Amino acid sequence: MRIKIPPFFSLPALIRKSFFAPALILIVFFVVFPVLQTVYISFFSPSDEFVGFDNYFDVLSQKEIVNVEDVSKGLSQPFGLGALVHNMIWISIHLPLSLFSGLILAIILRDVKGASIVKSAIFLGMVTPMIVGGIILRFTFEKNVGIVNGLLTFLGLEQLTRSWMAYAETTLFALIFGSVWLWTGFSMIVYSAGLTTIPKEYYEAAKIDGASSFRTFFHITFPLLKPMTITVVTMTLLWELKIFDIVFVAAGVSGGPGGAANVLALQMWNWAFRAFDFNRAATVATILTALTLVITIWMTRYMVKK
Repeated sequence: MRIKIPPFFSLPALIRKSFFAPALILIVFFVVFPVLQTVYISFFSPSDEFVGFDNYFDVLSQKEIVNVEDVSKGLSQPFGLGALVHNMIWISIHLPLSLFSGLILAIILRDVKGASIVKSAIFLGMVTPMIVGGIILRFTFEKNVGIVNGLLTFLGLEQLTRSWMAYAETTLFALIFGSVWLWTGFSMIVYSAGLTTIPKEYYEAAKIDGASSFRTFFHITFPLLKPMTITVVTMTLLWELKIFDIVFVAAGVSGGPGGAANVLALQMWNWAFRAFDFNRAATVATILTALTLVITIWMTRYMVKK
């Protein structure tokens, strides 16, 4: 009687699977283990005493994460609200601006000669290292050398010129609007690729029916670009949640004056490598990981269903 060896345990299959071993070992040691170790540390005190979720309640009650006193003041105190609130503000402003800017540019440049050159120039912000991008943003908003203040002066608005990174009420918004340039190239390229998949017959039929450009966009272009929109939204949200380098370089280790531009990743770094409070830092890291996982899983399931 011959014993049939399952395909999984056959010699060719084992040889093929052995090629995954080096990559799997690296992932386990440099990704899986650090993540599990970080989660483990977040449940302990500096004295290695198990405290459960106390670290999470403690972190979320810190004014560096959520400044409840200033948040309660509303628009009368629109800065220094805490890292978590700043991340939410970043998302609410940066996400729609970068998404629709990329979409509009992709549509405008779709049938333009030499569009590839323009797209390359716009995409330059995406391939620029974020450390360099932070330095560029810092100089962009400087009073004497920045292009923003130069434009205000040209328009006769000298009274509005200032070193935008030096004022608590403007630091966060300067970084957000400046970072739109760094990310718009990504959404533009994704939407440009998506536009090539839409059959031209749809637009010809809409033109014959007398549909306006406005109706054509909202009834043909935008609905058929839904997979691209989901991709852009997911990647942009993840980038905004883990934003660190731009703030670190442009606003400094404290996140600008009074922590006005402080974000979660920067606060995690400050607790870990300035205060050496690794338990709080691990807690913030775990919260960030949980947020990114929730967004990624939700968006992935949504794309699969569609």
